[in-house]
Formats: sequence, C-alpha cells, structure tokens
Amino acid sequence: MKVSRASEYALVLAYEGEATLERQERIWALAAQARSEAAILEAVPGMNNLTLFLRDPQADADTLAARLLAATAAAGPAAAEAAPRSVEIPVCYGGDAGPDLPEVAELCGLAPDEVVRAHAGALYVVYFLGFTPGFAYLGGLDPRISVPRRATARTRVPAGSVGIGGAQTGIYPRQGPGGWHLIGRTEIALFDWRNAPPALLRAGDRVRFVPQ
Repeated sequence: MKVSRASEYALVLAYEGEATLERQERIWALAAQARSEAAILEAVPGMNNLTLFLRDPQADADTLAARLLAATAAAGPAAAEAAPRSVEIPVCYGGDAGPDLPEVAELCGLAPDEVVRAHAGALYVVYFLGFTPGFAYLGGLDPRISVPRRATARTRVPAGSVGIGGAQTGIYPRQGPGGWHLIGRTEIALFDWRNAPPALLRAGDRVRFVPQ
C-alpha cells in the first residue's frame, strides 16, 4: 500500500489498481488495528484506501503507518468490520422507478429483463459507506451490466433509487444529485438518524436485490 499525508492530521493508505474484496477485507483489518492505537482519532475505510485521522500532528506518522501495515499483514484480512449480515432489498425495476434501464440494456447488448435478472441474480458485498450518509458501495456486479457513469449527472435523484456506476451498484438513501444509471427503486429506508446505528447497511454485509 502507498502511504501519503492528506494533511497535518491525516494519513491515507491506498492500494493502486483494481478494487477487490480481498483488498477491502485487508482494509477492514487495518481499520480495526488502527482503532486500537491511541494516536489515531478515527479510521475511515474507503474504496481501496483507508484514511487515518490523528489526534495530534505526528512527526513519526510514517512509522505508525508502517507498524499498522506490518501488524495487519501478520494477522491477515478481516471478514468484516463487524459480523456480516444478509440483507434483502425489494426493488421495483424499470419504468419511472428505473428510467435508465432501457439505456443500460442497449449499452450492454441485452434485453431489459436480462439486465434485471443479472442485477438481481448477484450476491453483493458492502465495500464501504460514503458519498452521502448511508450510501453503500456494493461490489459483485455482473460484468455484463457494468456501464460507466452518465455523461451528465442528475441534480435530483429520488431516495431509494438503485443505480449502476462502473463495476458497482448502490442505493441512494436520500434525494440528491447523482451520476449513476438508475435501473430501479426501493421503499426500504437506507438511513434514519433515529435508529442506532442510523445506516441500514455496513461494511461486509451481503446484499441481494429482490424484484417486485
């Protein structure tokens, strides 16, 4: 992993190249190890990277990072930050709920119902949460339906929208801007500040989409 300073108080440890589940598992393990360090205020996993926020400016931050990497390598990857759960998400595909389904099908050379079967037929793993509270980046998308982000992002994506962006899929927890192709929508609440924890999904969870 490459270690770089994001600021006086932050370090970023990152892999180069393609994100994989094995790499994410090592990032989870590294995050768990980092949280046991008194010098670290917070450890935030990302896609192929981990950001460490330090309590104080550390002259020996590079030494700290090296020690964490060595300890994690010796321990091996972690299955998840917490015990993974199996979560089913009911989805209404196409129509007003998934306006980009026909475009995705055309880009992939498939019929719309084939895109739905491919999307709902996969088992996904939550790599990390980011972008907006409760937004889970899900790995495991069938490569046949991998499409790039839209050329022009929408300013308003309805809450619950299920989208595809590159090799990943995800669900927009709240209304807001977004550039992924929208293929469906769910009524499940992905984030509710009144719950503990407020996010429905967490790193390591296994997710299946169920067509409605």
